[in-house]
Amino acid sequence: MVTGGTSGIGLAIARRFVTEGAQVFVTGRRQARIDAAVAELGPQAVGVRCDVGNLAELDALYELVTRRAGRIDVLVANAGGAEPAVLGDITQEQFDSMFATNVKGVVFGVQKAMPLLSPGASVIIIGSTTSARPDRGMEVYGATKAAVRNFARSWTLNARENGFRVNVLSPGPTRTPGLLGVAAEGEQEAFVKMFENVVPAGRLGEPDEIASAALLLASDTAAFVNGAEWFIDGGYTSV
Repeated sequence: MVTGGTSGIGLAIARRFVTEGAQVFVTGRRQARIDAAVAELGPQAVGVRCDVGNLAELDALYELVTRRAGRIDVLVANAGGAEPAVLGDITQEQFDSMFATNVKGVVFGVQKAMPLLSPGASVIIIGSTTSARPDRGMEVYGATKAAVRNFARSWTLNARENGFRVNVLSPGPTRTPGLLGVAAEGEQEAFVKMFENVVPAGRLGEPDEIASAALLLASDTAAFVNGAEWFIDGGYTSV
């Protein structure tokens, strides 16, 4: 299960899991993007329209998964959104929207999946370097990612009872439509150059690089990795 799996990092993760032979459920809020993702991923993919911040839609999602698969081996809580605003300009609508998707969607997305998680299942929460290294205008978004990181730590305490492990995968600046969409029209090139100048690796990350890390966390190779936060960021949070 990959929430927000119709573009960017989510689609790259879904693509990698399909390549490895998995049946993958991908969610999104826009039917056209869902249809395009499923067409690309092929018959092993099932697309579901779902707003993860809507609990009724989450219930419908997991009812479908129960009928079609009966269990979830890997849950990637990737759906999220960001609306830049500095303190003084933050609106209630921006605040509520980001916390509904990025925090409420993760908490209830995991909680409602628990009856379907197979023994030893891997739960991967997509975080962000903004939780540790805030970027100007991204303070609310960074706060949502700090919140889910703390939830993951708390859930790790119950690993024996829950029967699954949970980790956070925190990408740095990555070449996705979501990141590039933050830049004003006509300023994307300068926006990318800004990150290239501050990321020690000298470039943006690629969605496939995040997908490789997700595949490792999902695999038995990482069976003893629990409660970790992995920064896949070219050194961005280290300096």
